[in-house]
Amino acid sequence: MDPMLTITDVSRRSGVASSALRFYEERGLIVSERAGSGHRRYHRSILRRIAFIIFAQRIGLTLEEIGVELAKLPADRVPSRRDWSQLSGEWAKRIDERIAELQRLRSGLTECIGCGCLSIDRCGLANPADVAGRKGPGPRYWLG
Repeated sequence: MDPMLTITDVSRRSGVASSALRFYEERGLIVSERAGSGHRRYHRSILRRIAFIIFAQRIGLTLEEIGVELAKLPADRVPSRRDWSQLSGEWAKRIDERIAELQRLRSGLTECIGCGCLSIDRCGLANPADVAGRKGPGPRYWLG
């Protein structure tokens, strides 16, 4: 079995488009080696790195933040399960914050948009006596 994968192989196995793989490489998130023909070749371990990138994006990390996280991995060997666990273990707080934000959004759909008035300054349910207006401009309920 060849230890190196083509970009097509990586795309098929990871579910990520070849164009996205090239983009990740341009951003320094993944690396490839070039075959004599100039085609990209990836070590099999790249599949875990790509899975990490996709998961990190789904919980809301930017590509810059993902790059910072990936830089914490050892450069001299294939990352172990423990390496990946330590890296992702710090995300629980971020996930909890995201859940709380989504719950506020869901509540807003039910309490505000659901009533039909769409008038936050007069809404007796979501904003009695225009409390949000006194807290300052912008989406006060979403800003926390």
